Amino acid sequence: MTAGINVHEAEIAKFGGKAHDWWNPRGELKTLHAVNPLRVNFIREHAKLAGSVAVDVGCGGGILTEGLADAGAAALGIDLSEQVLDAARQHAQARALAVNYRCISVEALAREQPGAFDVVTCMEMLEHVPDPDSIVRSCTQLVRPGGKVFFSTLNKKLKSYLLAIVAAEYLLRMIPRGTHQFDTFIRPSELCGYARAAGLSLLDLRGISYHPLWDRFELSDDLDVNYLAAFERPLD
Repeated sequence: MTAGINVHEAEIAKFGGKAHDWWNPRGELKTLHAVNPLRVNFIREHAKLAGSVAVDVGCGGGILTEGLADAGAAALGIDLSEQVLDAARQHAQARALAVNYRCISVEALAREQPGAFDVVTCMEMLEHVPDPDSIVRSCTQLVRPGGKVFFSTLNKKLKSYLLAIVAAEYLLRMIPRGTHQFDTFIRPSELCGYARAAGLSLLDLRGISYHPLWDRFELSDDLDVNYLAAFERPLD
């Protein structure tokens, strides 16, 4: 962990090394492409994106960030890897899409622009940082009163270990080996505890389920593996 920054340098290097393949829908990160429509639809169930100001925390190459922009949001993506941000900028430019990207931590952005966003998203990031509680608190600081905050992460259950690591990384090779470490997974009760302490109110919890026979993902009520959470910052 870099002094004063909530990040594992090895994680930045790992995902930065995949920047060249980020926008390949059949590449190593194909799962991100497959689940992105589900994430955008989940967000749209709870937040009006058209005309909103949104920030995608830990945006990587910008798959979700572009989804927010396509839905009508003025979208900013932030990440700590210049490599993936370069890939994000190049893809947005090729589409002539008005998306902004910055290399800045969520904690620093929260100090700089508190309450500046209608929508804050943070997908598949909490399990990759030393202090997920700090991320949740900073996301809360970024959103305006009445705004919405969205997270996705992996549940800390045996089923999640078997499906998200053993099956997805080693048997089916859906994602690169070493993507996840089970001891960093976060139970829904833990995430909700972080959010409640930060001042957020829970709106919804949904799972993302995979059907190998049809090679298809869908939203479900099964929170045992990957799950999405929607929160609201109450009006002051």
